[in-house]
Formats: sequence, structure tokens, C-alpha cells
Amino acid sequence: MRLPRKNDPASVRTRQEMLGLPEVDVEPYLRAAESVTGLVSIPVSVAQLRVSLGQYELSDDGEVVETARADEEVVVPLAHTEGGLTASVQRGAKAIAESGGTRTYLIYDRITRASCFVCKNSGDALTLARWIEGEVPAMRDFLRDADRAELSKHAVLREAKTHVVGPMCHVLWRFTTGDAFGANMMTRNAYALNMAYVLPQAPVTIERTILEANMGGDKKPSFEYFQQGHGKTVIAETTLTQQAIERVLRTTIADLEELAWAGTHGAVASGMQSVAFTPASAIAAVFAATGQDLGLVATSAMAHGTEQRVEEGLHVSIRFPGIEVGTVGGGTTLPGPKSWLELMGCAGPGKVYRLAQLVAATALALEISASAAMATAGSENFFRAHFERGGMR
Repeated sequence: MRLPRKNDPASVRTRQEMLGLPEVDVEPYLRAAESVTGLVSIPVSVAQLRVSLGQYELSDDGEVVETARADEEVVVPLAHTEGGLTASVQRGAKAIAESGGTRTYLIYDRITRASCFVCKNSGDALTLARWIEGEVPAMRDFLRDADRAELSKHAVLREAKTHVVGPMCHVLWRFTTGDAFGANMMTRNAYALNMAYVLPQAPVTIERTILEANMGGDKKPSFEYFQQGHGKTVIAETTLTQQAIERVLRTTIADLEELAWAGTHGAVASGMQSVAFTPASAIAAVFAATGQDLGLVATSAMAHGTEQRVEEGLHVSIRFPGIEVGTVGGGTTLPGPKSWLELMGCAGPGKVYRLAQLVAATALALEISASAAMATAGSENFFRAHFERGGMR
């Protein structure tokens, strides 16, 4: 059976008939993927967050600058089939709200394409690396001024980080891409840099050029991205009161400290890239509802959580080195995701930093609730939640 591959109405209907699928109108989705044949419905729950959000702008030199701050009550959509997830997020959000709310900070914005130039030997690779690092201002001008249809004016080159191993000169081209996630934008510009700038002008002979050679870790957890960031670097924090911990979370500060002690050493022993409980579940749910690239959950969910007993209760924070989101282009233009982004106040230009902060705030709420359930004696609350809501019977 050979299925037609085009997305014209006749091909769509032929695929549906050949596969025995019902006729479904997929016209609004034809630009999102190839061989579109049907739709999948995922239930969308909502959680309510109390959060202090910063308003941010990017300076001319690529630094993130906070321009204002406001306390808000925000409804966040969660698309998933994981029983208990939304209830857990909401429980964490309630404990946070009763403790004064979450505060979020966006501190960095970069997206990276990790190219590689293979030279004759290590000496040539080192010469090339030094030359590339000195050429960044000229490369930035080249991308800005070039009259080439394949280039993106929105992907601005900020830095080039090099790493030489053997005859290979790895180069991490670091861009900002505005309100789009920007993978396609910076891929186009990195390709132009490689083929139209570096290759013809390099001071040494380049034997092979590779657009993406895995030095960064695109869609894969990596130390490079955990340390340097790939996307929006966001910190979310709150100070939980003892009353909220005991009444809403049904545990104690001492129990949470014991869990953090054991969990941190467990993470170290396993070589875990992150120090966190379960941020991927919250991030995947928000991503699915808002039309983000689901493959980016792998890197967006890298996190570093901390907690510290303070006079007011328990200070809890989580740092995401690279939340990879966009509010324009891609899946954000589809009918469902667009409506959920509008509900959050995150649709369209100028909203990407707001969305990244709300993703972090949602994940913090889940971290707090799930950790509290695990911290109870024998982790009984965690077991009960999954037994009652997770379909274990």
C-alpha cells in the first residue's frame, strides 16, 4: 500500500480512506506537517497561578533588561493524559499563592547551532578558531547587510564559542531570534556563515563543513546547555510558609529537607544532568497546549532546584537554563494553541519572555507538590495520588 504524500484535499481524503479513518477537516493544519491525515484530541486542564512576572526587553548588545514587574493571577493550560498532574500543579500553586506567590526572573536569551569545521590537523583547527572568534563583528554585519532571500533578519549573531579537539574546530554560533523559538532562522544563518563567509575566507584549508555536529546538544540534555543555556534562562522562586506546607501540602519543612538531602545525593550518584523532581511533565503539558516543538522538552526540562530553611519558612527555587519557546510561527499559529496562548496573554510578538516565565512558574508548582507527596512517611501521599488518579487499579 503506497499512500499519497501531498497535503492537497484529494491526497488527504485518499489517505483517510485507505487507512479506514473518518473524514476529518484538517485544512487549518496543513502547513504544520507533511502527510496530514487526521487529528489527535488531548484533554486540556487549567491551573491558576499567582505570580510576579517581569517585563523584559533585549538591549542592542543582546542582554536581557527588566523594565517593569507586575503581580498577576494567570490561568495556564495543561494538555496531557497523566492522571493527577493538574491536581498536583494546582495544589502546589495553592501553597505558593497562600505564601505570597511565585517570582520569576528571565536572565538570559540565546539559541545555538553547533557547527564543525574539519581541518588537516590540530594546528590549523586552532588557527581557524582564533580567526573565527575575531571575525564575529564582521560576521554580524555580513548577516545583517546581505541581500539573500534565505537569510533571517530576526536571527542576530551574538557570539561564537569555539572548541578544538583533534583536527576539528567546533563552533557554537549563538543567536537571539526574537519571539520565535528560531531553530529554522538560526539554521539558515549558520549555514550562510559556514558556506559563504568562513569557507571562502578561512586562513587555513577546511576539508569538511558540518552544520550541526552535536557540540551543543540540540534536543538532547547536555552539560553545555545546562551551563550556558539554549533558549530562555529563567529562575522561579517562592518562600513557602510553614502553615501552607502543613495545611496545603500536608508535610513539614523537616520532611522536605530530608527529601532534598536524599534526592540531591541520588542525583549526583546517578550522574543526572539536572537536580530536580519532575519538571518535564509540566513543561510537556504546557508545550502541547501552546503549540511548541515537543522535542524541545528534552532540553527545556533541564533544571536545578534548591531549597533552604529561612525565618519565613522554606525558600524554594528552580533554575531552567534553556526554556525553548516561541509565541509566533510554527504550531503557535494553529487554532487550539493560539486560543490558549491568548488566554495566557502570550500570543504574538512581544510575549515570548512572558511565556517562558509562566512555563517556569508552572513547573515550580508541580515540583513543590510532587516533592511534598514524596516527602511524607513512606512516600504514601505520592503512592495514593497515583493509585487514585493514575489508573493503577
